Amino acid sequence: MNDESSERRRALVIAAHPDDAEFGCAGTVALWGRNGWDFYYLVCTDGSKGSNDPEMPPERLIALRREEQRRAASVLGVKEVFFLDYVDGELVYSRDLMRDVVRYIRLLRPHAVFSHDPNQIVGNRFINHPDHRCVGTVALDAVYPIARNRPSFPGLAAEGLEPHRVSDVYLWSSDQPNFEVDITDVLETKLEALRCHRSQLPEGEDFLERLRERLRGEDGRYWERFRHVRLMA
Repeated sequence: MNDESSERRRALVIAAHPDDAEFGCAGTVALWGRNGWDFYYLVCTDGSKGSNDPEMPPERLIALRREEQRRAASVLGVKEVFFLDYVDGELVYSRDLMRDVVRYIRLLRPHAVFSHDPNQIVGNRFINHPDHRCVGTVALDAVYPIARNRPSFPGLAAEGLEPHRVSDVYLWSSDQPNFEVDITDVLETKLEALRCHRSQLPEGEDFLERLRERLRGEDGRYWERFRHVRLMA
């Protein structure tokens, strides 16, 4: 990563589920946090569909995944985690969801937003989760034009949440990456954060070893890759 500023900047990570941020950008969060950035998380769903165990009641899973997310964020130095608690697996593009996302953009006033790439629908042997696609689309539309437009959601302005212009967007799991971050020095921190999500890692260290290999470049370094959009002022 190239240091972009000597003064502290603020970034908001908008994720569909607890654990998505760690898979998508934990290395960047850890690294940039050492280099002048403050990170905040906004998790849109309650994680209630994250287990097929019939003995795991949804309310218990929700509490467990919320705690796992907080622990993972703490490992990475995230300043605060906010939860919207929409029902896992049932997200739709809606006025309510848009208003909630815009609220946090205006409240936190980030320079950069990280989220899912909504254009990634089908990949190599996988279909991108519909919640991921929904959140990515809402995040982009919230950044532009809605969070910056005063006429949008006038009730937010009445609460003192003024319009805000985000400068940069970074989308993970993109099939058109144009920006990469060398996370070699913080790879173990990323993996440590992922270990906090024990409920989502039934294969444990075997899975993390496969992830390590997927992140490894031909040069032997480890990378997170994004679709980066720098917005006009």
